Amino acid sequence: MIRACLTALCLASALPAWAEPDPAALAEAAAERLDTASAALSKAGSARDRVKALSETLRAYEDGLEAMREGLRRVSLREAQLANELQAREAEIAQLLGALQSMSATPAPVLMLHPDGPADTARSGMLLTDVTPALTDKANLLRRQLEEVSTLRGLQQNAVATLEKGLDGVQQARTQLSQAMADRTDLPRRFTEDPVKTAILIASTETLTGFASGLTEIAENEAPGSLPDIAHRKGQLQLPAQGVILRRAGEADATGITRPGLILATRPRALVTTPTAATIRYQGPLLDYGNVMILEPRAGLLFVFAGLDVVYGKTGQVLPSGSPIGLMGGQDAEIGAILSQADKGAGAEATETLYIEIREDNVPVDPETWFKTGKDN
Repeated sequence: MIRACLTALCLASALPAWAEPDPAALAEAAAERLDTASAALSKAGSARDRVKALSETLRAYEDGLEAMREGLRRVSLREAQLANELQAREAEIAQLLGALQSMSATPAPVLMLHPDGPADTARSGMLLTDVTPALTDKANLLRRQLEEVSTLRGLQQNAVATLEKGLDGVQQARTQLSQAMADRTDLPRRFTEDPVKTAILIASTETLTGFASGLTEIAENEAPGSLPDIAHRKGQLQLPAQGVILRRAGEADATGITRPGLILATRPRALVTTPTAATIRYQGPLLDYGNVMILEPRAGLLFVFAGLDVVYGKTGQVLPSGSPIGLMGGQDAEIGAILSQADKGAGAEATETLYIEIREDNVPVDPETWFKTGKDN
């Protein structure tokens, strides 16, 4: 009976290897990134360009928190896989442990004796010689898997403190950035906004096209010329926020409505930046778009970003590439929610939507002709 049991265990297939990157390593690397962001935050207040330093710090926190969520997701999936495998092999493991226990409790000479005589005793000895290393390997594999489960659970427990620190740091970075933007006085201005004309334009506008057509009317003392052409960067610009494309230009939503721009799903309070140097043509609420930022990288080209909760800057200012222009709405997920959603998809917390429209000579064009979005991947 024992011989049959040992043979069956040795012929069983090994547990499949985990093809994904090591989830424990991912989670630990994410924690290091959050520590790096925390160190950067402590230095950003004294940086010569506080806005730039705080923007980079905020991005670092967003990257670190995203990596931590992804690491926890992988940890949760790996733990579930191990639990399922161990449960499925519960009977086999019990046989393995019983066989090992019997072998360890039986003196070696007795173990090798066979009631059918010397020939079968010899065959039994040969079988044990072949089987014992395989049993040892399986026992070691089981031990490693149980240790991995313990490590993964420890990582999940330690993630609470790491997330608390990261969420507190990202909030501090946002607060300091908002203050730095309010204090900023070093940006050049291409024109001054006429508030009366702006109010009249908003009141008389029913479409984004109509509003865009009248933007030049609200400018006073506008400097001649234009910012440098960026045609050579077409198709290479980074999206203004971290996120995933929810709906592309021309795709209908649930109600059948189509828009010429794309919709980017972001996490709550995500930082939005300008993809290139540009003049602020308008910032504030508009129609049913929520808070809107309209940028002019060059004459005749407008970037429209709608759906922001907070907008930075003043109309007429010229922003360097990568400058913060606002924050998305919503609230950061509570730690409990982050942990409970760890086994869900990577976009489970992308609850906010940023509408992106690009207009060339006041005609909408597909934003993916300007931005790198992985459309062809």
